[in-house]
Amino acid sequence: MRTRLLPLLIVLMAAVLLALGVPLAVSVAGAQQQNVVVDRIDDTARFAALAQFVTASSDTGDSASASTNERRKTLSRELDSYYDVYGIRAGVFYGTDTPMAHAPRDWYLPETGEVREAFEEAKLSRRSHDPQQVWPWQRNRLVVASPVIRDGDVVAVVVTDSPTGPMRSRILHGWLVVGAGEVAAMLLAIGAALRLTGWVLRPVRVLDATTHEIASGRLKSRVAVGGGPPELRRLAGAFNEMADNVEDVLEQQRAFVADASHQLRNPLAALLLRIELLAYELPEGNEEIASVQNEGKRLAQVLDDLLDLALAEHAEADLRVTDIGALAAERVAAWAPTAGAKGVLLVGDCPPTTAWADPVTLSSALDAVIDNAVKFTPEGESVTVTVAADGETSTVVVTDNGPGLTDEELTRVGDRFWRSGRHQNIKGSGLGLSISRALLAAGGGSLSYDHHEPGGLRATVTVPRSPISWPASQGADESGTRRDKGPTA
Repeated sequence: MRTRLLPLLIVLMAAVLLALGVPLAVSVAGAQQQNVVVDRIDDTARFAALAQFVTASSDTGDSASASTNERRKTLSRELDSYYDVYGIRAGVFYGTDTPMAHAPRDWYLPETGEVREAFEEAKLSRRSHDPQQVWPWQRNRLVVASPVIRDGDVVAVVVTDSPTGPMRSRILHGWLVVGAGEVAAMLLAIGAALRLTGWVLRPVRVLDATTHEIASGRLKSRVAVGGGPPELRRLAGAFNEMADNVEDVLEQQRAFVADASHQLRNPLAALLLRIELLAYELPEGNEEIASVQNEGKRLAQVLDDLLDLALAEHAEADLRVTDIGALAAERVAAWAPTAGAKGVLLVGDCPPTTAWADPVTLSSALDAVIDNAVKFTPEGESVTVTVAADGETSTVVVTDNGPGLTDEELTRVGDRFWRSGRHQNIKGSGLGLSISRALLAAGGGSLSYDHHEPGGLRATVTVPRSPISWPASQGADESGTRRDKGPTA
């Protein structure tokens, strides 16, 4: 959920920062250009003041006064110095395009372009309009023109043609500052989003993990009602109450099954004894009394299996590092005589493989699976036991060449008291696989079934290769993310 929520928050925050950053970058560029334009207006005003009383035309002659010539020279020196220091082309031109003074000396008014447009606009007795915005990737020049007015008439025009390199550098620097601020704000927003989503989703993750643990059989797991939004804290408290009630109901069910099984054994034993005594009074070989005795023994076996199942669901696994290969080979050797007596070949491929399991539980599960495989495999066929390791788990696969099961039957195999309709006459209570599955689940293992091609059944016993954490993690951890309820009385 966090991986889906974070990108959404990050995209929204990026859109907000972009919506703020783009206008700010445009404002930075506009402010830099406006500063340059204002500076050029001041320069043109100063040059216009110098040129205001230089009224002589380009035709210099005896009529030109010494004062006028001196002013012209002063204006020329100022323009030359201005160009030498700033690299900005500047000139004062009469309305006839004739230069009064200009720098550099080879610069004249062009016939077209921005300089000509600014000049023509200034001839109309107004300063040229602000130039278009120059961006860092453009190499445009900045043109500003101001009229020189004397006695209400425009006698000349001051034109400046500035390079934009320094201004573009300042704009780019301002953009870098804005970009750095945007990146810092984005990182800060991502950090805040991580903390926020962690704070909101942490109880959900803990609840999900605890739900998985309870679904795996660790009924004592509980959610610590700690941080997070109030709604999730209430949900955690309600979940713990529900888990307590479910555990209590299951405990009562186990206790009832165990007590019922235990209490029925004595009356059933007495009943079987009386049946035995009654058999002595009847003729030898009476089929009815033999049928009653068989049903009584079957009922006794069912009660024993029920008691074993109730104890298995309540038992804690004694997990340890176990050589699965050696244990499977031992069970294959133990069942080989039984398989041989039925005419079934029992083959084992059991390389040394370690896993974290309860040896007694695993042995019982293998006994149940191998027993079923041998029981339902026809004479002359084979049963194969294979041990393998795959990453985090070790498996023991038992395959047979028996009649197998249908897809519908595969979904029910291992259910309590369930037996295939084709096998109702074969001895058994239908609880052996349920007991094995419950014992394996207590240690983090599992028992599954599938088809075996070309015919038969494949049973897979899976156990973890690393220790499961729930026995050691009972109680709240340092962060208080989970706690386990103590055993019920």
